[in-house]
Amino acid sequence: MSAAGPERAAPPDGQAGRPGADAAQERGAIRVLLAEDQALVRGALASLLGLERNIAVVAEVGRGDEVVAAAAASRPDVALLDIEMPGMTGLDAAAALHAALPDCRVVILTTFGRPGYLRRAMEDGAAGFMLKDAPASELAAAIRRAVAGERIVDPGLAAAALSAGENPLTAREREVLAAARTEGTVAELAAALHLSHGTVRNHLSTIMGKLGAGSRIEAIRVAEERGWL
Repeated sequence: MSAAGPERAAPPDGQAGRPGADAAQERGAIRVLLAEDQALVRGALASLLGLERNIAVVAEVGRGDEVVAAAAASRPDVALLDIEMPGMTGLDAAAALHAALPDCRVVILTTFGRPGYLRRAMEDGAAGFMLKDAPASELAAAIRRAVAGERIVDPGLAAAALSAGENPLTAREREVLAAARTEGTVAELAAALHLSHGTVRNHLSTIMGKLGAGSRIEAIRVAEERGWL
Protein backbone atom coordinates (compact mmCIF):
# COMPACT_ATOMS: atom_id res chain seq x y z
CA MET A 1 0.00 0.00 0.00
CA SER A 2 1.10 3.55 -0.49
CA ALA A 3 0.64 6.42 1.94
CA ALA A 4 -2.55 8.35 1.30
CA GLY A 5 -1.78 11.43 3.33
CA PRO A 6 0.55 13.10 5.81
CA GLU A 7 1.34 11.41 9.09
CA ARG A 8 0.04 12.90 12.31
CA ALA A 9 2.85 14.44 14.31
CA ALA A 10 3.56 12.45 17.46
CA PRO A 11 3.52 14.46 20.70
CA PRO A 12 6.39 14.20 23.20
CA ASP A 13 4.84 11.24 24.99
CA GLY A 14 4.89 9.20 21.74
CA GLN A 15 1.16 8.49 21.67
CA ALA A 16 0.76 9.69 18.09
CA GLY A 17 -1.75 12.39 18.89
CA ARG A 18 -4.68 10.28 20.06
CA PRO A 19 -6.90 12.44 22.28
CA GLY A 20 -8.33 9.41 24.09
CA ALA A 21 -4.95 8.14 25.25
CA ASP A 22 -4.76 10.12 28.50
CA ALA A 23 -8.24 9.11 29.58
CA ALA A 24 -7.86 5.48 28.53
CA GLN A 25 -6.13 4.42 31.71
CA GLU A 26 -8.62 6.24 33.91
CA ARG A 27 -11.67 4.52 32.50
CA GLY A 28 -10.02 1.11 32.12
CA ALA A 29 -10.39 1.05 28.36
CA ILE A 30 -8.59 -1.44 26.13
CA ARG A 31 -5.59 0.41 24.72
CA VAL A 32 -5.09 -0.09 20.97
CA LEU A 33 -2.23 0.72 18.61
CA LEU A 34 -3.06 1.08 14.90
CA ALA A 35 -0.41 0.40 12.23
CA GLU A 36 -1.68 1.14 8.73
CA ASP A 37 0.14 3.01 5.99
CA GLN A 38 -2.95 4.50 4.34
CA ALA A 39 -3.81 7.57 6.38
CA LEU A 40 -7.48 7.60 5.34
CA VAL A 41 -7.96 3.95 6.30
CA ARG A 42 -6.08 4.46 9.56
CA GLY A 43 -8.21 7.48 10.42
CA ALA A 44 -11.42 5.64 9.62
CA LEU A 45 -10.44 2.70 11.81
CA ALA A 46 -9.53 5.04 14.66
CA SER A 47 -12.86 6.84 14.35
CA LEU A 48 -14.84 3.59 14.33
CA LEU A 49 -13.01 2.22 17.34
CA GLY A 50 -13.43 5.55 19.09
CA LEU A 51 -17.19 4.94 19.11
CA GLU A 52 -16.72 1.83 21.25
CA ARG A 53 -17.39 2.31 24.95
CA ASN A 54 -14.29 0.59 26.31
CA ILE A 55 -11.73 0.85 23.49
CA ALA A 56 -9.24 3.71 23.10
CA VAL A 57 -6.75 4.14 20.24
CA VAL A 58 -3.61 5.35 22.00
CA ALA A 59 -1.14 5.31 19.09
CA GLU A 60 -1.12 5.37 15.28
CA VAL A 61 1.78 4.69 12.93
CA GLY A 62 2.10 4.43 9.16
CA ARG A 63 5.27 2.32 8.98
CA GLY A 64 6.08 -1.17 10.14
CA ASP A 65 9.44 -0.15 11.55
CA GLU A 66 7.72 2.34 13.87
CA VAL A 67 5.51 -0.24 15.59
CA VAL A 68 7.81 -1.40 18.40
CA ALA A 69 8.87 2.11 19.44
CA ALA A 70 5.27 3.37 19.41
CA ALA A 71 4.14 0.38 21.44
CA ALA A 72 6.93 0.87 23.97
CA ALA A 73 5.81 4.49 24.43
CA SER A 74 2.04 3.93 24.54
CA ARG A 75 1.86 0.41 26.10
CA PRO A 76 -1.16 -0.87 24.15
CA ASP A 77 -3.10 -3.98 25.12
CA VAL A 78 -3.72 -4.80 21.45
CA ALA A 79 -1.88 -3.86 18.24
CA LEU A 80 -3.78 -3.91 14.95
CA LEU A 81 -1.24 -4.35 12.15
CA ASP A 82 -1.62 -4.12 8.40
CA ILE A 83 0.66 -6.45 6.40
CA GLU A 84 1.93 -4.30 3.54
CA MET A 85 3.68 -1.29 5.10
CA PRO A 86 6.90 0.57 4.30
CA GLY A 87 9.94 -0.05 6.45
CA MET A 88 8.83 -3.48 7.67
CA THR A 89 5.93 -5.78 6.90
CA GLY A 90 3.20 -6.26 9.46
CA LEU A 91 4.24 -9.89 9.82
CA ASP A 92 7.82 -8.95 10.68
CA ALA A 93 6.55 -6.17 12.96
CA ALA A 94 4.31 -8.69 14.73
CA ALA A 95 7.31 -10.93 15.45
CA ALA A 96 9.38 -7.98 16.69
CA LEU A 97 6.54 -6.70 18.86
CA HIS A 98 5.88 -10.15 20.32
CA ALA A 99 9.57 -10.38 21.29
CA ALA A 100 9.72 -6.86 22.76
CA LEU A 101 6.29 -6.72 24.46
CA PRO A 102 4.92 -10.26 24.78
CA ASP A 103 1.88 -9.08 26.76
CA CYS A 104 0.66 -6.99 23.82
CA ARG A 105 -1.81 -9.00 21.76
CA VAL A 106 -1.34 -8.67 17.99
CA VAL A 107 -4.18 -8.84 15.48
CA ILE A 108 -3.31 -8.74 11.78
CA LEU A 109 -5.88 -6.73 9.83
CA THR A 110 -5.36 -6.97 6.09
CA THR A 111 -6.86 -7.21 2.62
CA PHE A 112 -4.62 -10.21 1.90
CA GLY A 113 -6.41 -13.37 2.97
CA ARG A 114 -3.57 -15.66 1.97
CA PRO A 115 -3.12 -18.94 3.87
CA GLY A 116 0.65 -18.53 4.13
CA TYR A 117 0.24 -15.11 5.74
CA LEU A 118 -2.11 -16.58 8.33
CA ARG A 119 0.30 -19.39 9.15
CA ARG A 120 3.23 -16.97 9.51
CA ALA A 121 1.19 -14.63 11.69
CA MET A 122 0.20 -17.42 14.05
CA GLU A 123 3.78 -18.72 14.20
CA ASP A 124 4.96 -15.21 15.08
CA GLY A 125 2.61 -15.02 18.06
CA ALA A 126 -0.36 -13.14 16.59
CA ALA A 127 -3.64 -13.54 18.46
CA GLY A 128 -5.79 -12.97 15.41
CA PHE A 129 -5.95 -12.56 11.66
CA MET A 130 -8.86 -10.61 10.17
CA LEU A 131 -9.75 -9.26 6.75
CA LYS A 132 -10.45 -5.56 6.37
CA ASP A 133 -13.88 -6.17 4.88
CA ALA A 134 -15.12 -7.60 8.18
CA PRO A 135 -17.87 -5.53 9.86
CA ALA A 136 -16.73 -2.95 12.42
CA SER A 137 -18.63 -4.81 15.14
CA GLU A 138 -16.53 -7.91 14.47
CA LEU A 139 -13.32 -5.90 14.76
CA ALA A 140 -14.32 -4.51 18.16
CA ALA A 141 -15.35 -7.99 19.28
CA ALA A 142 -12.02 -9.39 18.06
CA ILE A 143 -10.11 -6.81 20.12
CA ARG A 144 -12.04 -7.78 23.24
CA ARG A 145 -11.54 -11.48 22.56
CA ALA A 146 -7.82 -10.97 22.01
CA VAL A 147 -7.50 -9.26 25.39
CA ALA A 148 -9.40 -12.16 26.93
CA GLY A 149 -6.72 -14.52 25.61
CA GLU A 150 -8.64 -15.97 22.66
CA ARG A 151 -7.39 -16.49 19.12
CA ILE A 152 -9.43 -14.96 16.31
CA VAL A 153 -9.23 -16.51 12.85
CA ASP A 154 -11.80 -16.71 10.06
CA PRO A 155 -12.81 -20.41 9.83
CA GLY A 156 -12.61 -20.45 6.02
CA LEU A 157 -9.14 -18.95 6.04
CA ALA A 158 -8.01 -21.40 8.72
CA ALA A 159 -9.20 -24.31 6.58
CA ALA A 160 -7.40 -22.90 3.55
CA ALA A 161 -4.18 -22.54 5.55
CA LEU A 162 -4.35 -26.18 6.62
CA SER A 163 -5.00 -27.41 3.08
CA ALA A 164 -2.18 -25.28 1.64
CA GLY A 165 0.37 -26.88 3.94
CA GLU A 166 3.54 -25.36 5.33
CA ASN A 167 5.81 -23.06 3.39
CA PRO A 168 8.35 -25.36 1.67
CA LEU A 169 10.89 -22.58 1.16
CA THR A 170 13.77 -21.98 3.54
CA ALA A 171 14.54 -18.49 4.84
CA ARG A 172 17.40 -18.16 2.33
CA GLU A 173 15.19 -19.34 -0.53
CA ARG A 174 12.54 -16.78 0.40
CA GLU A 175 15.24 -14.11 0.44
CA VAL A 176 16.44 -15.12 -3.01
CA LEU A 177 12.94 -15.27 -4.48
CA ALA A 178 11.96 -11.94 -2.92
CA ALA A 179 15.06 -10.30 -4.42
CA ALA A 180 14.23 -11.89 -7.78
CA ARG A 181 11.14 -9.71 -7.98
CA THR A 182 13.29 -6.62 -8.49
CA GLU A 183 16.65 -7.88 -9.77
CA GLY A 184 16.65 -8.79 -13.47
CA THR A 185 19.60 -11.09 -14.20
CA VAL A 186 21.33 -13.78 -12.19
CA ALA A 187 24.38 -11.53 -12.04
CA GLU A 188 22.34 -8.65 -10.58
CA LEU A 189 20.67 -11.00 -8.13
CA ALA A 190 24.01 -12.45 -7.05
CA ALA A 191 25.47 -8.98 -6.53
CA ALA A 192 22.47 -7.81 -4.50
CA LEU A 193 22.63 -10.86 -2.22
CA HIS A 194 26.44 -11.14 -2.12
CA LEU A 195 26.29 -14.69 -3.44
CA SER A 196 28.05 -16.45 -6.30
CA HIS A 197 26.26 -16.90 -9.63
CA GLY A 198 26.25 -20.66 -9.16
CA THR A 199 24.70 -20.43 -5.71
CA VAL A 200 21.92 -18.18 -7.00
CA ARG A 201 21.20 -20.56 -9.88
CA ASN A 202 21.06 -23.51 -7.48
CA HIS A 203 18.65 -21.68 -5.19
CA LEU A 204 16.39 -20.68 -8.08
CA SER A 205 16.40 -24.24 -9.43
CA THR A 206 15.49 -25.64 -6.00
CA ILE A 207 12.76 -23.05 -5.50
CA MET A 208 11.15 -23.79 -8.87
CA GLY A 209 11.28 -27.51 -8.13
CA LYS A 210 9.59 -27.10 -4.74
CA LEU A 211 6.86 -24.89 -6.19
CA GLY A 212 6.35 -26.87 -9.37
CA ALA A 213 7.13 -23.75 -11.39
CA GLY A 214 8.62 -23.64 -14.87
CA SER A 215 10.18 -20.22 -14.47
CA ARG A 216 11.30 -17.67 -11.93
CA ILE A 217 8.23 -15.52 -12.67
CA GLU A 218 5.88 -18.43 -12.13
CA ALA A 219 7.63 -19.31 -8.87
CA ILE A 220 7.16 -15.74 -7.63
CA ARG A 221 3.48 -15.83 -8.58
CA VAL A 222 2.85 -19.15 -6.82
CA ALA A 223 4.67 -18.06 -3.66
CA GLU A 224 2.82 -14.74 -3.54
CA GLU A 225 -0.59 -16.33 -4.09
CA ARG A 226 -0.02 -18.73 -1.21
CA GLY A 227 1.44 -16.09 1.09
CA TRP A 228 4.82 -17.78 1.19
CA LEU A 229 6.73 -14.70 0.09
